[in-house]
Amino acid sequence: MNRNIRLPFLLISLLSLLIFVLLFTFRSADDNRLTSWQWVFNGVSPATVFVVLSVGISLALLFLKVSFSPRFPSLVLFLTSFVIAAFFWRAPEVIVDASRYFTQAKHLELYGIGYFFKEWGNAIQCWTDLPLMPFLYGVIFRIFAESRLYVQVFTTILFSMTVVLTYLIGKKLWDEETGLLGGALFLGMPYLFTQVPLMLVDVSTMFFLTLTVFTFMKGIERGRWVMAYASVSLFLAIFSKYSTWPMLSVLVVTGVVYLKKALPVASHPPVPPLPREGIGTGAEQEGDLNVMDRRVVLLRGIMIIALALVMAGVVVLLKYDVFSEQIRLLLQFQKPGLRKWGESFLSTFFFQIHPFITVSAVYSFYAAFKKRDIRYAVICWLVILLVVFQVRRIRYTLPVFPMVALMASYGLRQIRDKGLRRFIVLCALLSSLTVSVLAYRPFLEKISTVNLVKAGEFLNGLEGKTVQVYTLPQEDAVLNPAVAVPLLDLFTKKKILYQYDPGFFPHREEAATSLLRFTWEYANPRYYGAGNEYSERNIPVVVLSGRPVETFPKDMQDRLKGYRLLREFDTYEGVYSFRTVVTVYTAQSPAPSQSEGR
Repeated sequence: MNRNIRLPFLLISLLSLLIFVLLFTFRSADDNRLTSWQWVFNGVSPATVFVVLSVGISLALLFLKVSFSPRFPSLVLFLTSFVIAAFFWRAPEVIVDASRYFTQAKHLELYGIGYFFKEWGNAIQCWTDLPLMPFLYGVIFRIFAESRLYVQVFTTILFSMTVVLTYLIGKKLWDEETGLLGGALFLGMPYLFTQVPLMLVDVSTMFFLTLTVFTFMKGIERGRWVMAYASVSLFLAIFSKYSTWPMLSVLVVTGVVYLKKALPVASHPPVPPLPREGIGTGAEQEGDLNVMDRRVVLLRGIMIIALALVMAGVVVLLKYDVFSEQIRLLLQFQKPGLRKWGESFLSTFFFQIHPFITVSAVYSFYAAFKKRDIRYAVICWLVILLVVFQVRRIRYTLPVFPMVALMASYGLRQIRDKGLRRFIVLCALLSSLTVSVLAYRPFLEKISTVNLVKAGEFLNGLEGKTVQVYTLPQEDAVLNPAVAVPLLDLFTKKKILYQYDPGFFPHREEAATSLLRFTWEYANPRYYGAGNEYSERNIPVVVLSGRPVETFPKDMQDRLKGYRLLREFDTYEGVYSFRTVVTVYTAQSPAPSQSEGR
């Protein structure tokens, strides 16, 4: 590399370090509700992060001459993203919504698939959740075991497949490097890694939306069975999350792009013999949209969407009352509530996504407009929707991140120097991964819900198969602590007998307007109900509370007679209003067995 080329690389290196310094200095502008830079650096030395980042960029400069062109890019992207995401598996369930999905999944595990579909929305409370992911989680529990690890492996696979799909979409629309850079840039979004280990639906929704876009394009091009796959993918995306529904309009945009690029029917050359695998006219050529007539494009697009809507319509009709009530709740409660839950675009696109990605994505608008590149509409449409409708909650914007990565890749492709654009991608990755591993991960592992993880592991080491759990609501509680019971259940192999203590609850009007309203409507699942085990007075007792317990209600004092404090778990990050303290009590002396009693 000659000296004339070396200067831009040095400038990018210095800019990468400067960006970290600026973001840390102005971290008060980050209003993210989970991983704000105001919080993630508590207890973490920014100097350490800066030094590690400097070393990483310096090493990248030393190896600039090394050409890296993977022979199997899909496999490399999959394995790399999987390994990185696995570093975050130790994080606890930091969002209480996970208790809903676990509860729904456990119903399927215990009572079967038929019961799940029959009682979903009835005995199985579903709030505004769609059934796909609780169903899949329940199947995993039923086939393998009720273990969070299996769920994490599954969601990490979906995450890594999303990286691969990002690459494939970029490759199909333009070329392999655009796709490869897009897949790599997708890993330059540190917030993503905090979501992969959680038992939520956001990562899976992102996967199914991205899969639907890709299979829709393939279905238009190849026809027949690929169209069926596209319809199934669309059907799954419909039942992943309600916020996906307006995003599925991207399929209409994609269809229009294919129509614009296709040949008019009258000008189409003679149709060659139909291949066995499809009804296309040479559309099997990757990346060329100009080989089909518009009639074929229109027919295939309509058939894919129509088949998916027919299948979805059958499901909706079978559970019409449930879906209509959910939509009513979405419109009357959650839609207005988004204004209270929102986060700024500044936070999302500069702190939670590396600025190199954001700036490149913004520039890509100009580059595509200058080229009159209609294919760009496929990847920019979802971002336009976010801006127009002012969707500011990052969890709702997560499914759009693959398209943001492709937009950034498209913008970087305007740089002529191939080595420079790859170096920019590498700096973005190094910066994001350094912050993720050294700041985000330690912060997540100190959040109060880690007490449930440690308590669950501790209970696994005690004798017996059963524990009795009590919750103690308090007057200043922001949510019903009873929702922590399923999360404790997720981390322990013990059978939980849950004693519901009404304690303090807000007035009906107050609960109805609470941001965490669903927690106050929480109902005790029947599998936590009392059984013969309640006669075993000496089983361990677990108390969940919002702060360390100083005095118990009288009925609890009576219950704990003859018990001693065995362990208290009270880790608290000092940030969130929701705090979980877990206290374990055990009998002072073991009860005689039945054989001894005889």
